[in-house]
Amino acid sequence: MVADSNSQIAWHRAQIKKHCEALKHFETARFNFGEIAGSKTIDRTQEAVAELKRKIRESEQIIAAYERQARRPLTTDYQTLANAPWSRWNARGPSNPR
Repeated sequence: MVADSNSQIAWHRAQIKKHCEALKHFETARFNFGEIAGSKTIDRTQEAVAELKRKIRESEQIIAAYERQARRPLTTDYQTLANAPWSRWNARGPSNPR
């Protein structure tokens, strides 16, 4: 992951990671321990899962908006392409000449 210069975006990325881990914990616990029909814990667990999913979605939307705004332009104009060193270009990556 790339380090963010914007601390708010870095915080949201950390929150997504934390919430995804908690969501994973809830989902795996459901299969490990089972559920009792009509239990109050099911309702609380479902509310917690819904809340985590909502928080993840909100953070993802904030990050996506930031990335759309801060995206660097692609340099594919004719002048840039004309000056590129095409003689060393290799589609398979760097080669090791012997």
